Amino acid sequence: MLVDSHCHLDRLDLTEHAGSLDAALDAARARGVGHFLCIGVSADNAATVRGLAERYADVDCSVGVHPLDLQPGAAPALDWLLRELEHPHVVAIGETGLDYHYEPEAAELQQESFRLHLHAASLTGKPVIVHTRGARADTLALLREASLVQAGVLHCFTEDWDMAKAALDLGFYISLSGIVTFRNADALRDVARQVPADRLLVETDSPYLAPIPYRGKPNLPQYVREVAEFLAMLRGEPYERFAEQTTANFKRLFPQARI
Repeated sequence: MLVDSHCHLDRLDLTEHAGSLDAALDAARARGVGHFLCIGVSADNAATVRGLAERYADVDCSVGVHPLDLQPGAAPALDWLLRELEHPHVVAIGETGLDYHYEPEAAELQQESFRLHLHAASLTGKPVIVHTRGARADTLALLREASLVQAGVLHCFTEDWDMAKAALDLGFYISLSGIVTFRNADALRDVARQVPADRLLVETDSPYLAPIPYRGKPNLPQYVREVAEFLAMLRGEPYERFAEQTTANFKRLFPQARI
């Protein structure tokens, strides 16, 4: 069994499945995907992802505010986030983090929000889902500052081995997406070979970043199979063992998930 550890089910392009999310999930299930983590990115979509987790027994969700979805000049309220995290199907915090690639001018606000999410993680014990782009030093500095016992995951990882190693040393997991299959991703493939087997997750980040051979098309949860098969081959492992290991890793990191 596989887990898509990071997908945006509320944003999928469902054209291939005649507009039906049920059909899209069934297509993934038919390919061995047994669980889905639907990711919150804003206060606006928190109710939507919670509703999907309530609707489907094999879907859990996270709640948080993506660094590119912050309201101008305002970090999310801690009491709002803590209330959202009380829901039994909200098994993680985020996605949160820092993105200086697109909004370097918002660095201070992003850091404030990231600290708030990390504080919520320390109060609740729920793992945190981290987005980082163009902000390596500050991301690691804030993770070290938080010193979380339960840690979390650097999702859709695209950095080098030095950053991966630093995150692993802090107790974090590394999640790889379809980017690892791209032709120009040699450095990321080097990371993928080195991550310890018990600290690796797989994801689609759908509807974004479809793996080869679907690159350029809308991504779907069913394509996590391509990511997993590619990584198993890259690491010289049998696919079945790789799938079993990454699923066990997901269960360990997200113990409240219904899997």
